[in-house]
Amino acid sequence: MWTLIQIELFKIFRRPRTYIAFAAIAALIGVVQLGLKIDGQAYVSFMMRDISSSISVEGKILNGYQVCYIVLQALLVHVPLLISLVAADMISGEANMGTLRIMLTKPISRTQFLLAKFIATVIYTLLLLVWLAIMALFVNMLIFGTDDLFLLKSQYVVLLKKDDVFWRYVCAFGFAALAMTTVAALGFFLSLFAENSIGPIIATMSVIIFFTILSTLSSIPLFNAIKPYLFTTHMIGWKEFFDIKVNDANEAIVGTIQNPGKIVQSSIVLVLHIIGFITAGIFVFRKKDVLS
Repeated sequence: MWTLIQIELFKIFRRPRTYIAFAAIAALIGVVQLGLKIDGQAYVSFMMRDISSSISVEGKILNGYQVCYIVLQALLVHVPLLISLVAADMISGEANMGTLRIMLTKPISRTQFLLAKFIATVIYTLLLLVWLAIMALFVNMLIFGTDDLFLLKSQYVVLLKKDDVFWRYVCAFGFAALAMTTVAALGFFLSLFAENSIGPIIATMSVIIFFTILSTLSSIPLFNAIKPYLFTTHMIGWKEFFDIKVNDANEAIVGTIQNPGKIVQSSIVLVLHIIGFITAGIFVFRKKDVLS
């Protein structure tokens, strides 16, 4: 199995499109870093405009932790597209090149073949998130330094002490890896039904956009009922790591998460989607009449 995975990784990283995602992340984060470095104070003033008269925050608001949060909010919405460039090409790409049928003549089962390709896709996804973590967190810490993390929520503010932030980002990136693996599993599953990668890539993003729209229409009873079962509803669960419990005196309790049960629930939903996509993919592929 490991030999098959190595072969699939070699195929992934020999394609120029694989490096588009890494270059895009570096470029986008670089633009954000440059803009905030040049005119970061204007952003801080805009962020604090409604509460500056009632709340006074000591320390450096625009620091590496703050910039990383800004970047994650902006980029994690678009990373699924970058992942689908590879995930949705894993089977359809072989079919397009006319090598899928040849590959299946090897003395391996279709299930092993499919799992090796999916594991290679997951490795690519994890490497992409590691690259995102390096650029968004560690580089920003070097450029902007570190301090307390100040976050504006819809109805309240959160202030996390400097020593209580880093572990939250580690957990957040871990959760993001689970969410992006779900996207990879969806793209991988859809790649079984096409003989070129364009269709599965578009289909993957269309499904994500469609489900996201349904998730936002919670005022409609029908959509609100199905919202908890849509994986897109749970993809932003990483933000829960940055909510903190408070005591009776409204003082933050260091090292706590306000709603850990919600994180567990979201993780379970995402894992079930991954298992569902891959199980369905194996079933379809084993029945599939491969002609290309």
